[in-house]
Amino acid sequence: MENKYLTVEALTKYLKRKIDTDVHLRNVWLKGEISNFKHHSRGHMYMTIKDNHAKIQAVMFAGNNRGLKFTPENGMNVLIRGEISVYEAYGQYQLYITQMEPDGIGALYLAFEQLKDKLHKKGYFDSIHKQHISPFPKHIGVITSPTGAAVRDIITTIKRRYPIVTLTVIPVLVQGPHAAVSIKEAIERANEMDMFDTLIVGRGGGSIEELWSFNEEIVAEAIFHSKVPIISAVGHETDITISDYVADLRAPTPTGAAELAVLSQVELKEKLLFLKQSLKRELTRDVNNHKSHLSRLVNSYAFKYPEQLLKQKEIELDSYVENLEKAFINNHDRKDKEMINLYKRFSAQHPKKHIALAVKQVKENQKNLKVYMSKVLERKSIQLANEMDKLTLLNPLEIMKRGFALPYTLNGDIIKSAKQIKKEDKISLQLTDGKVNCQVLEVEEEGN
Repeated sequence: MENKYLTVEALTKYLKRKIDTDVHLRNVWLKGEISNFKHHSRGHMYMTIKDNHAKIQAVMFAGNNRGLKFTPENGMNVLIRGEISVYEAYGQYQLYITQMEPDGIGALYLAFEQLKDKLHKKGYFDSIHKQHISPFPKHIGVITSPTGAAVRDIITTIKRRYPIVTLTVIPVLVQGPHAAVSIKEAIERANEMDMFDTLIVGRGGGSIEELWSFNEEIVAEAIFHSKVPIISAVGHETDITISDYVADLRAPTPTGAAELAVLSQVELKEKLLFLKQSLKRELTRDVNNHKSHLSRLVNSYAFKYPEQLLKQKEIELDSYVENLEKAFINNHDRKDKEMINLYKRFSAQHPKKHIALAVKQVKENQKNLKVYMSKVLERKSIQLANEMDKLTLLNPLEIMKRGFALPYTLNGDIIKSAKQIKKEDKISLQLTDGKVNCQVLEVEEEGN
């Protein structure tokens, strides 16, 4: 009987082989909503795919999800291709995803919006990071395909508008799986060369898939960190890429990038001619003004009658000298008076006078103090004599000299009442010149 029972492992293996050999389960197309999404540190993606009535566990290994153009999120509706198998450890079937894209919105469009939002939050689009494009570049680098129409348009336009600039084409791949890396490395290499004033990065028009290399994060990073100002020139005017947002300047087309990179020699010549004419007018005006001024000087009194003017100036000089001498004397007298007044004030405030007054004051204070102390001492002596007389009257010894004695018990207590002693008690009498020990023969109490 025991041979009829299977182990859980054997049953699970049997079911796994059945499911794995089912051709219908080897290529499953499924749509549903993502929940419980988790992106493991090793790169694998774990999730649950569900609809209104059922759900299934799913996993997309790192090798398959590395090429995703978007980031899966909880609540996202997706279209999935994969296969069904059994995960033996838990004995449950699950979906192994090989392809996935959003349901209802293009994967590339979603990836574009996600990357745009990410870089915007990082500040890659902020104007504070935009570099100034040199108006008179000496060397321009063009990062694009060497065979496309874009490079020919750029070169033709720049040579026509500003032929003195040096152009260097840095060939790259502009579409395909390796294009983004090619563009990134070209930007970094151009920065390392340290010879360019401006870089033009772009290509001609195409579909969103063909332009996608300019929407890759590694290209955006390279543009943002470039020390050389970059003009983005991708596709037609209606084509917008992540590179356009990050670049220092966006051109609607490659030809437009060439026009933004350099000024037109025709316009420069016209401007130069205008400046030349303006300068000529200003110089003519200045020369005429100076001629007029010179003519006024030539016709002035000083030039026609220099001797008379010299005599007049001599008289004016004498007057100035006389006024100066008077002013000097008056100033000297005023300063002398001020000095005399200051000396008088100083003499009145001389330290010797203050010291003499202070010494006199000290002596007067000492004299007054001695008089005051004598009076106080005399008054206190009288008060002391009075107090001593009072104490003498209250002194028991003085009373005893008049024939009185102080009785004490053997314990040393003074006897104030007959009730303190009784017959045959021993007491002592303190006299002025000694002590007498006695024994009580009889105690007689008297009324008050």
